[in-house]
Amino acid sequence: MQLDENIRAVITGGASGLGEATARELSKRGVKCSLFDLNVEKGEAVASEINATFCEVNVTEEESVVKGFEKARKENGQERILINCAGTGIAIKTASRDKKTGEIAPHPLDPFNLIIQINLVGTFRCIAHSAAGMMSLDPVTDDGGRGAVVNTASVAAQDGQIGQAAYSASKGGIVGMTLPVARDLSREGIRVNTILPGLFDTPLFSGAPDELKQSLGAQIPFPSRLGYPEEYAALARHLCENEMMNGECIRLDGAIRMAPR
Repeated sequence: MQLDENIRAVITGGASGLGEATARELSKRGVKCSLFDLNVEKGEAVASEINATFCEVNVTEEESVVKGFEKARKENGQERILINCAGTGIAIKTASRDKKTGEIAPHPLDPFNLIIQINLVGTFRCIAHSAAGMMSLDPVTDDGGRGAVVNTASVAAQDGQIGQAAYSASKGGIVGMTLPVARDLSREGIRVNTILPGLFDTPLFSGAPDELKQSLGAQIPFPSRLGYPEEYAALARHLCENEMMNGECIRLDGAIRMAPR
């Protein structure tokens, strides 16, 4: 797909981190973007900078997502690109023992379910609504391509660390559904791929001291540093452009394999 001023995109989690970087990258190519996020102040600021549309959206709520797509399409037209970057994580062991009291407790289900709802169900919800809209469009490539979806999983989907049961399950679910969703949409000319980022310099590390960032970066074989959001954005852009990329899950991690902790 050729990226230009005729293409529209929706980026979830577009107000910061990987989503913001991708929105900026696509905008440089002339793509008109809509940013889905809960951070109104930051989302509106980024949207103003890149001439995008901000939509306050909670991906765990069906009505919120529907209204977000309605606003985006009313202002910009039907999107041909969906980039799913909305997500979060927690660190809780499956069962744990209090170091002071010795009390044993199982992983509470509410936070586990919340992570699944945000990362996995939220991603699928946005794919389903976006794909239904893309199917109404005429193809724009010689191969009959109508659109492209790029999801964000994590290397934790394959080598999750201690305390990451919920996070790894949610990201593993995204990896697991990539191929069947790509197959579901193949006859409609809609491609689906997933990126598995490693350690990236995102708002997750915004309050971390430089020493910690350097220590984490040193664990990466090469380059020995945290990834730049712009590097994620460059791969996301390529997955939108390259018509042969479909049903694939790609690690973007500098060859790191996460240790247990």
